[in-house]
Amino acid sequence: MIHDIFMPALSSTMTEGKIVSWVKSPGEKVAKGETVVVVESDKADMDVESFYEGYLAVILVNAGEEATVGDAIAFIAETEAEIQEAQAKATSKSGTQAEPKPTPQAIPIPVADPGTTHVPVAASVTPTSRQNGRLVASPRAKKLAKDLGVDIQTLEGSGPHGRIVAEDVERAVGKVAAPVATPTSTPTPQKPASTPVTAAPVAVGQTVPLTTLQKAVVQNMVASLEVPIFHVGYTMTTDALDKLYGQLKSKGVTMTALLAKAVANTLQKHPIMSAAYTEQGIQYRSAINVAIAVAMPDGGLITPVLRSADQTDIYSLSRNWKDLVERSRAKQLQPEEYNSGTFTLSNLGMFGVDRFDAILPPGQGAILAIGASLPQVAATSEGLIGVQRRMSVNLTCDHRVIYGAQAAAFLQDLAKLIESDVQSLTL
Repeated sequence: MIHDIFMPALSSTMTEGKIVSWVKSPGEKVAKGETVVVVESDKADMDVESFYEGYLAVILVNAGEEATVGDAIAFIAETEAEIQEAQAKATSKSGTQAEPKPTPQAIPIPVADPGTTHVPVAASVTPTSRQNGRLVASPRAKKLAKDLGVDIQTLEGSGPHGRIVAEDVERAVGKVAAPVATPTSTPTPQKPASTPVTAAPVAVGQTVPLTTLQKAVVQNMVASLEVPIFHVGYTMTTDALDKLYGQLKSKGVTMTALLAKAVANTLQKHPIMSAAYTEQGIQYRSAINVAIAVAMPDGGLITPVLRSADQTDIYSLSRNWKDLVERSRAKQLQPEEYNSGTFTLSNLGMFGVDRFDAILPPGQGAILAIGASLPQVAATSEGLIGVQRRMSVNLTCDHRVIYGAQAAAFLQDLAKLIESDVQSLTL
């Protein structure tokens, strides 16, 4: 029997995916549960495993190419004798698919009908740590090690949780230099970043195709234009917050975690701010999940989520955030780790930006744009002139859910917490 490998839907918004690499080559034997191909979804690289034992007969979509969700990308033959039959099937299939594919729309395209006889392979993320003594490596690292004749069992992984990545294999044969240690703390909004995220250089005049991640961002932003929004700004003094950060920084606490915790604690008093509009009415959330925008090195952004941030202590929150950022930039997040946010933060203050507007993410009621905390001359409560550090924030709201007075009350309580009750963040 010949089985189709379909392009899986790895997230609710994914309409098409890109083949990162084929772990198996045509004619190679495939074990049940073995990784066959690595697919780039809108947010992460996912290992796709086979439900069947057999042989990878034909690859229909090569590495670097894209396919619509639900399209066949390869055939698996259960026996060697069926490989030729699969190749003939691929030839006839390519003849019927000669017409160009229509441009994907913003509405997610559903996967193949559940009643079809074809069964897609399962999609899952390969664990990124050693388990039961088994060495864990990325599919690209395994394939590269095989091509270069490197014994992967002798390598030490530099990826998250010790996972062996392609660079480790290249380093073993002297193709790349040793990795440079990266700072463990998240940049703070008090100081402009010395090296902002930059895209790879391209030749002037080129048209560079969008990555899968960038396409997902475009779809989300276009969908956001249909929402009636309004903005509310607020300026708050951060001297107390800066002092607390100075006390906790050596313990691994990041400014990002402090801001997320402050927002989460304030959301407890204002559940409408993390609610969302639906056709049935306003949906109030059962948990406060704070999503935070992170720029990706190759363009686009992702929003890792600190789930139940109001119920998590500041030290655990900081550790969780560090892990999320590392895995998001390695494209190793699970879908629920970036699409379960109920309220979003976007912090450009770390780049020295003093104020900006943020675009509302689909499915949420509000997003808070955070500017830089800068020293300003201001009147003190004693009527004197002094210098205080002040931070401007701008709230973007869905007016179908939130009204101006509700947004103002939320910002007022957030400012009170940051200015006079900041020690409560450590409880």
